[in-house]
Amino acid sequence: MDGVLVGFVSALWLGILTSISPCPLATNVATVSFLSKRIKHPFFVLISGIAYTLGRMFAYAILGLLLIHSILAVPQAAQFLQKYMTKALGPILIITGLILLEVIVLRIPGFSLSQKHRNKLVESGVFGAFALGFIFALAFCPVSAALFFGSLIPLALKTPLGSFLPFIYGVGTGLPVMVFAVAISLGVATLNHWFNSFTRVEYFMRKATGVIFILVGIYYFGAYILGIF
Repeated sequence: MDGVLVGFVSALWLGILTSISPCPLATNVATVSFLSKRIKHPFFVLISGIAYTLGRMFAYAILGLLLIHSILAVPQAAQFLQKYMTKALGPILIITGLILLEVIVLRIPGFSLSQKHRNKLVESGVFGAFALGFIFALAFCPVSAALFFGSLIPLALKTPLGSFLPFIYGVGTGLPVMVFAVAISLGVATLNHWFNSFTRVEYFMRKATGVIFILVGIYYFGAYILGIF
Protein backbone atom coordinates (compact mmCIF):
# COMPACT_ATOMS: atom_id res chain seq x y z
CA MET A 1 0.00 0.00 0.00
CA ASP A 2 2.87 2.37 0.85
CA GLY A 3 4.48 1.72 -2.54
CA VAL A 4 1.23 2.55 -4.32
CA LEU A 5 0.77 5.78 -2.32
CA VAL A 6 4.37 6.88 -2.91
CA GLY A 7 4.02 6.17 -6.62
CA PHE A 8 0.72 8.07 -6.79
CA VAL A 9 2.08 11.17 -5.00
CA SER A 10 5.36 11.09 -6.93
CA ALA A 11 3.60 10.87 -10.32
CA LEU A 12 1.23 13.71 -9.40
CA TRP A 13 4.14 15.89 -8.20
CA LEU A 14 6.17 15.20 -11.36
CA GLY A 15 3.16 16.15 -13.47
CA ILE A 16 2.62 19.45 -11.63
CA LEU A 17 6.33 20.27 -11.84
CA THR A 18 6.30 19.52 -15.57
CA SER A 19 3.31 21.79 -16.18
CA ILE A 20 4.81 24.79 -14.37
CA SER A 21 8.27 24.42 -15.90
CA PRO A 22 9.11 27.50 -18.04
CA CYS A 23 8.65 25.99 -21.51
CA PRO A 24 5.38 24.06 -20.93
CA LEU A 25 4.00 26.87 -18.74
CA ALA A 26 4.62 29.50 -21.42
CA THR A 27 3.05 27.24 -24.06
CA ASN A 28 0.02 26.54 -21.86
CA VAL A 29 -0.65 30.18 -21.01
CA ALA A 30 -0.08 31.33 -24.60
CA THR A 31 -2.42 28.66 -25.98
CA VAL A 32 -5.22 29.27 -23.48
CA SER A 33 -4.86 33.03 -24.11
CA PHE A 34 -5.02 32.36 -27.86
CA LEU A 35 -8.19 30.33 -27.34
CA SER A 36 -9.75 33.21 -25.40
CA LYS A 37 -9.05 35.65 -28.25
CA ARG A 38 -10.62 33.37 -30.84
CA ILE A 39 -13.68 32.45 -28.78
CA LYS A 40 -15.98 35.24 -27.60
CA HIS A 41 -18.14 33.57 -24.97
CA PRO A 42 -16.40 32.99 -21.58
CA PHE A 43 -18.16 29.64 -21.06
CA PHE A 44 -16.80 28.25 -24.31
CA VAL A 45 -13.35 29.60 -23.43
CA LEU A 46 -13.53 27.55 -20.24
CA ILE A 47 -14.77 24.45 -22.08
CA SER A 48 -11.99 24.82 -24.67
CA GLY A 49 -9.44 25.25 -21.87
CA ILE A 50 -10.69 22.04 -20.25
CA ALA A 51 -10.51 20.23 -23.61
CA TYR A 52 -6.93 21.50 -24.14
CA THR A 53 -6.01 20.28 -20.66
CA LEU A 54 -7.55 16.87 -21.27
CA GLY A 55 -5.60 16.64 -24.53
CA ARG A 56 -2.34 17.12 -22.65
CA MET A 57 -3.36 14.63 -19.97
CA PHE A 58 -4.31 11.94 -22.49
CA ALA A 59 -1.11 12.44 -24.49
CA TYR A 60 1.12 11.81 -21.48
CA ALA A 61 -1.06 8.93 -20.27
CA ILE A 62 -1.16 7.17 -23.64
CA LEU A 63 2.57 7.64 -24.33
CA GLY A 64 3.45 6.37 -20.86
CA LEU A 65 1.19 3.33 -21.16
CA LEU A 66 2.58 2.46 -24.60
CA LEU A 67 6.17 2.69 -23.36
CA ILE A 68 5.51 0.65 -20.22
CA HIS A 69 3.50 -2.09 -21.91
CA SER A 70 5.92 -2.26 -24.86
CA ILE A 71 8.84 -2.79 -22.51
CA LEU A 72 7.07 -5.28 -20.23
CA ALA A 73 5.59 -7.19 -23.18
CA VAL A 74 9.08 -8.36 -24.15
CA PRO A 75 10.06 -11.17 -21.74
CA GLN A 76 13.78 -10.47 -22.06
CA ALA A 77 13.25 -6.78 -21.30
CA ALA A 78 11.01 -7.58 -18.34
CA GLN A 79 13.59 -10.00 -16.92
CA PHE A 80 16.37 -7.49 -17.48
CA LEU A 81 14.44 -4.74 -15.69
CA GLN A 82 13.52 -7.03 -12.82
CA LYS A 83 17.19 -7.84 -12.36
CA TYR A 84 18.83 -4.48 -13.00
CA MET A 85 16.19 -1.74 -12.59
CA THR A 86 17.01 -1.07 -8.95
CA LYS A 87 20.69 -0.71 -9.81
CA ALA A 88 19.97 1.51 -12.80
CA LEU A 89 17.65 3.78 -10.82
CA GLY A 90 20.54 5.42 -8.93
CA PRO A 91 22.39 6.73 -12.01
CA ILE A 92 19.08 7.64 -13.70
CA LEU A 93 17.98 9.77 -10.74
CA ILE A 94 21.39 11.45 -10.46
CA ILE A 95 21.42 12.37 -14.15
CA THR A 96 17.81 13.61 -13.98
CA GLY A 97 18.67 15.71 -10.92
CA LEU A 98 21.64 17.25 -12.72
CA ILE A 99 19.38 18.14 -15.66
CA LEU A 100 16.87 19.79 -13.30
CA LEU A 101 19.72 21.76 -11.72
CA GLU A 102 20.89 22.69 -15.25
CA VAL A 103 24.33 21.20 -14.65
CA ILE A 104 23.61 19.00 -17.66
CA VAL A 105 21.93 20.89 -20.50
CA LEU A 106 19.94 18.95 -23.07
CA ARG A 107 19.40 20.20 -26.60
CA ILE A 108 16.03 19.02 -27.88
CA PRO A 109 14.82 20.19 -31.31
CA GLY A 110 11.94 22.61 -30.99
CA PHE A 111 8.43 22.02 -32.28
CA SER A 112 6.03 24.61 -33.57
CA LEU A 113 2.60 24.65 -35.10
CA SER A 114 1.91 27.23 -37.78
CA GLN A 115 -0.62 29.97 -37.15
CA LYS A 116 -2.74 28.58 -39.97
CA HIS A 117 -2.97 25.14 -38.37
CA ARG A 118 -3.63 26.66 -34.93
CA ASN A 119 -6.51 28.65 -36.35
CA LYS A 120 -7.97 25.57 -38.00
CA LEU A 121 -7.81 23.57 -34.79
CA VAL A 122 -9.34 26.35 -32.69
CA GLU A 123 -12.12 26.82 -35.23
CA SER A 124 -12.84 23.09 -34.89
CA GLY A 125 -14.16 23.80 -31.39
CA VAL A 126 -13.68 21.51 -28.42
CA PHE A 127 -12.09 18.72 -30.47
CA GLY A 128 -9.61 21.18 -31.95
CA ALA A 129 -8.61 22.43 -28.49
CA PHE A 130 -8.19 18.81 -27.37
CA ALA A 131 -5.94 18.17 -30.38
CA LEU A 132 -3.84 21.25 -29.57
CA GLY A 133 -3.28 19.98 -26.04
CA PHE A 134 -2.42 16.50 -27.28
CA ILE A 135 0.09 17.81 -29.86
CA PHE A 136 1.80 20.33 -27.59
CA ALA A 137 2.17 17.76 -24.80
CA LEU A 138 4.34 15.65 -27.09
CA ALA A 139 6.64 18.61 -27.87
CA PHE A 140 9.00 17.86 -24.99
CA CYS A 141 11.32 20.49 -23.53
CA PRO A 142 14.52 19.39 -21.74
CA VAL A 143 12.98 19.59 -18.25
CA SER A 144 9.72 17.88 -19.20
CA ALA A 145 11.64 15.17 -21.07
CA ALA A 146 13.86 14.56 -18.03
CA LEU A 147 10.87 14.36 -15.69
CA PHE A 148 8.83 12.11 -17.97
CA PHE A 149 11.43 9.74 -19.41
CA GLY A 150 14.00 9.95 -16.63
CA SER A 151 11.68 9.85 -13.61
CA LEU A 152 8.11 8.82 -14.34
CA ILE A 153 8.82 5.84 -16.62
CA PRO A 154 11.48 4.26 -14.33
CA LEU A 155 9.16 4.85 -11.36
CA ALA A 156 6.23 3.25 -13.18
CA LEU A 157 8.34 0.24 -14.16
CA LYS A 158 9.37 -0.30 -10.55
CA THR A 159 6.23 0.34 -8.49
CA PRO A 160 2.96 -1.60 -8.14
CA LEU A 161 0.18 -0.46 -10.49
CA GLY A 162 2.86 1.35 -12.48
CA SER A 163 0.79 1.43 -15.66
CA PHE A 164 -1.68 3.72 -13.83
CA LEU A 165 0.99 6.33 -13.02
CA PRO A 166 1.13 7.99 -16.47
CA PHE A 167 -2.54 8.90 -16.08
CA ILE A 168 -1.85 10.42 -12.64
CA TYR A 169 1.09 12.28 -14.16
CA GLY A 170 -1.24 13.60 -16.86
CA VAL A 171 -3.68 14.81 -14.21
CA GLY A 172 -0.83 16.66 -12.50
CA THR A 173 0.16 18.37 -15.74
CA GLY A 174 -3.45 19.49 -16.20
CA LEU A 175 -4.05 21.11 -12.80
CA PRO A 176 -2.06 24.36 -13.31
CA VAL A 177 -3.44 24.69 -16.85
CA MET A 178 -6.96 24.53 -15.48
CA VAL A 179 -6.13 27.43 -13.14
CA PHE A 180 -5.23 29.61 -16.11
CA ALA A 181 -8.21 28.43 -18.16
CA VAL A 182 -10.59 29.40 -15.35
CA ALA A 183 -8.77 32.70 -14.74
CA ILE A 184 -8.88 33.70 -18.41
CA SER A 185 -12.54 32.72 -18.77
CA LEU A 186 -13.36 34.89 -15.75
CA GLY A 187 -11.28 37.77 -17.09
CA VAL A 188 -8.87 37.88 -14.17
CA ALA A 189 -6.76 41.03 -14.54
CA THR A 190 -3.87 39.77 -12.41
CA LEU A 191 -3.15 36.79 -14.68
CA ASN A 192 0.30 38.14 -15.54
CA HIS A 193 1.09 38.36 -11.82
CA TRP A 194 0.02 34.73 -11.42
CA PHE A 195 2.26 33.72 -14.29
CA ASN A 196 5.27 35.46 -12.73
CA SER A 197 4.50 33.89 -9.35
CA PHE A 198 4.33 30.41 -10.89
CA THR A 199 7.65 31.03 -12.64
CA ARG A 200 9.38 32.05 -9.40
CA VAL A 201 7.92 29.15 -7.43
CA GLU A 202 8.79 26.67 -10.18
CA TYR A 203 12.46 27.67 -10.04
CA PHE A 204 12.81 26.74 -6.36
CA MET A 205 10.60 23.64 -6.68
CA ARG A 206 12.69 22.38 -9.61
CA LYS A 207 15.98 23.01 -7.80
CA ALA A 208 14.72 21.30 -4.63
CA THR A 209 13.46 18.32 -6.63
CA GLY A 210 16.80 18.12 -8.44
CA VAL A 211 18.71 18.00 -5.13
CA ILE A 212 16.35 15.32 -3.76
CA PHE A 213 16.77 13.23 -6.92
CA ILE A 214 20.55 13.41 -6.62
CA LEU A 215 20.52 12.46 -2.93
CA VAL A 216 18.15 9.54 -3.50
CA GLY A 217 20.18 8.52 -6.55
CA ILE A 218 23.38 8.51 -4.49
CA TYR A 219 21.66 6.33 -1.89
CA TYR A 220 20.49 3.85 -4.54
CA PHE A 221 23.93 3.87 -6.15
CA GLY A 222 25.65 3.22 -2.84
CA ALA A 223 23.14 0.64 -1.62
CA TYR A 224 22.55 -1.42 -4.78
CA ILE A 225 25.76 -0.97 -6.77
CA LEU A 226 28.51 -0.37 -4.21
CA GLY A 227 26.75 -2.13 -1.32
CA ILE A 228 27.95 0.38 1.27
CA PHE A 229 24.61 1.27 2.96
